[in-house]
Amino acid sequence: MHDPIVPLFPGLPGGPELLIVLFVLVLLFGANKIPKLARSTGQAMGEFKRGREEIEEELQEGAESSGSDSTATTEETAEPTEPEAEKSS
Repeated sequence: MHDPIVPLFPGLPGGPELLIVLFVLVLLFGANKIPKLARSTGQAMGEFKRGREEIEEELQEGAESSGSDSTATTEETAEPTEPEAEKSS
């Protein structure tokens, strides 16, 4: 018996489906415009990635600064405690 073919990436077109999609792209955009379309898509993805990284850095910086502020505030407001040895004597 034959084992069923398991797709490498489920949900994504593969094999004949991919060929049909490429054929439709050539029909819609023409062979000359496909490289330009791919280039602009890549540039857009790069911009999106850079924007996401900038936001993540800002969030980390904000979390670090607020974390150090809360530690300093806790240290200032906490009352000094006596060690266990001094309490029992």
